Amino acid sequence: MNARTGFVTQIGMDPVEAAAFAADRGFDFVELMMEGGGERRKLEERGDEIRDALDERGLDLLVHLPFGGIDLGSPFEHVREGSIREVEAAVETAAGLGAEKGVLHPDTNAWSPAWDDDGLRDNVLSSVRELDARAADLGVEICAENLPRSLLRTHEMPRLLDETDASLTLDTGHARMDGRDSAGIAAFVERHADRVSHFHLNDTRVPQDEHLPFGAGDVDFAAIFEALPDGWDGTLSLEVFTYSYDYVAESKTRLDALL
Repeated sequence: MNARTGFVTQIGMDPVEAAAFAADRGFDFVELMMEGGGERRKLEERGDEIRDALDERGLDLLVHLPFGGIDLGSPFEHVREGSIREVEAAVETAAGLGAEKGVLHPDTNAWSPAWDDDGLRDNVLSSVRELDARAADLGVEICAENLPRSLLRTHEMPRLLDETDASLTLDTGHARMDGRDSAGIAAFVERHADRVSHFHLNDTRVPQDEHLPFGAGDVDFAAIFEALPDGWDGTLSLEVFTYSYDYVAESKTRLDALL
């Protein structure tokens, strides 16, 4: 494996402070969460400052594209079109900051039984194709993330891989929520390794979205990494729900030891 490592910024983490921490701890990149304080207009206001903070430290940039209020599968065309445009705008901002990958939540809201899941899923896939094409023009790789309790769990992800050119972000905690144990996640990774470009590494003790520090749960990350082919050169983001960098630092220490 020849992977680069980074972490997803969380609520309250300033982008420039995150870059300083990432460099100090030997990370290769920062994955900026484009929600709340990381919303695209706020990042644009500090564009030069953020680019300088990354460039001076030799760090790469990934982004987690916005998902709050976004509905790429809506049966209502104007809602869907507005969601696509907002994500496109975020991709444009990310490209301006030098981002190489954008993690995308391709799910949709829970709709009433009046709407057929296959039809909603068709809408999602159409939206992903449109966003992937626009992002490719800007030099950003779209990495669609598996989401539990959605139209595109790991069980449905093969259809997205068949019908779009998007890459895949494999979220380990989300995969656990799909009913997969570590061996099941490893089997999924092995089957689709040619499209897995990015990981969200978060630990859990049970099939819930705990987002614990790396090594604090019972996910067998060694088995998952062993499912990847020799020379896999994707990216690994620690995604820990925390206000404290201390837990990210401890996660990096454990990840480095395993790698």
